[in-house]
Amino acid sequence: MAKTLEDIRKMIEDNGIEMIDFKLTDVDGRWRHLSIPAKRLSESTMEHGIGFDGSNYGYAPVENSDMVFVPVLDSAVIDPYMEVPTISMIGDVKVIELPKNKPFDQYPRNVAIRALEYMKELGVADRMVIGPEYEFYIFDDISYNVESHSLSADIFTPQAPWAAGTEYNNQGYQIAHGKGYHTSLPMDIHNDLRSRMCLSMEEFGIDVKYHHHEVGGCGQMEIEVELGDMLKLADDTMSAKYVIKNEAVMSGCTATLMPKPLANEAGNGMHVHMLLFKDGKPVFYDEEGYGQLSKEAHWFIGGLLKHARSLCAITNPSTNSYKRLVPGFEAPVTIGYATSNRSAVVRIPAYAKTPETKRFELRNPDATCNPYYAYAAILMAGLDGIKNQIDPQKNGWGPYDFNLYKLSDEEKAKIESLPSSLHEAIEALEQDHEYLTAGGVFPQRLLDQLISRRKADNSYITKLPHPAEFEMYYDL
Repeated sequence: MAKTLEDIRKMIEDNGIEMIDFKLTDVDGRWRHLSIPAKRLSESTMEHGIGFDGSNYGYAPVENSDMVFVPVLDSAVIDPYMEVPTISMIGDVKVIELPKNKPFDQYPRNVAIRALEYMKELGVADRMVIGPEYEFYIFDDISYNVESHSLSADIFTPQAPWAAGTEYNNQGYQIAHGKGYHTSLPMDIHNDLRSRMCLSMEEFGIDVKYHHHEVGGCGQMEIEVELGDMLKLADDTMSAKYVIKNEAVMSGCTATLMPKPLANEAGNGMHVHMLLFKDGKPVFYDEEGYGQLSKEAHWFIGGLLKHARSLCAITNPSTNSYKRLVPGFEAPVTIGYATSNRSAVVRIPAYAKTPETKRFELRNPDATCNPYYAYAAILMAGLDGIKNQIDPQKNGWGPYDFNLYKLSDEEKAKIESLPSSLHEAIEALEQDHEYLTAGGVFPQRLLDQLISRRKADNSYITKLPHPAEFEMYYDL
């Protein structure tokens, strides 16, 4: 891991590096990049950064759109997906000011950093540890068309049940609908590809816990990583998505972390495990508490549940997100918490029993989110719960130690639900966002911009006729 410019120069010399690639995150959570010849990397680059026009990255307008990108040294990694030997680095963005540049308060990484600073200022904890789970589908082919006269999407993978009657590369080892969990070879045709993904992630500094085939028989996969510091895991989430997609392309496939790419199949979530530490000691552990969780942990859960609907606009920011958050596909739909209950939006894993691992997971997020904003928003909701001692049990959010999917309609009506659409989530965020602006973590103009962009997405989708509408209404 590089700590100084000399370390980077040694990497360049030892590996014949010719280019340095800088990756920046836009407001929606996509990487963009620019490259310089390796010989141009200098002390000035590290001190003053590289200038660029931030107005094209989707952020709310600012008085000065001229910004600089300052590389983070310890993010340096040899990028295996570029033909020319290249070192890849992420970094932070600053607004150009005199006499000294200042951090751009809307930049995703800076928002996450500020959230962690705010946590320390409150004295609640000095470290947030998280662990995301990456679910995704691998297909052989994907084609889609959005025209006035044609709306279609066509997906193919030889392991899907529908491939049984085709001649394309058909070896007869299809996976039945919903039967993909931990399936073995030869049905698990992408085992080696996942292994290559994991090995590449390790090269990017990501500690992989395990990988396996997921429930979706049409090529659903999961890679879970080890717990780590929130800021690093936000960086790692960007790297993991980059690796997953590029390794798939190198193998002649395509990978998507889209929440619901297939109708009637399990969707892709990005469950987030979380715990706090202060002075090296776990904040969330109490042997006598429900689920062995401390009162602070319960208050943190209370904050998550109180703000769950508005959080969705940040943790589930796509119209497609709400096609996953439906009953029957292992995704949460109700606002509540419980131990070992996958139907609850907050789940306390029973297998995590030691003080250092005692935690809970938020199960609604998906990978269409900007991870920096999502993890920061999750932390801010939890901190609000601790500040105001929001007790989830007293507020009627559980614990729900039973299957929430099997409740009667009358019982379901008594339990608050997650938004059923992006429109509902946006409305919730408009009404409930003060917990995000506390401590100057999320600038109001950033939230306004996110709301505006999500409204535009929703408006675009709602105006498109759906192919199923022709099936339902064409003959009326």
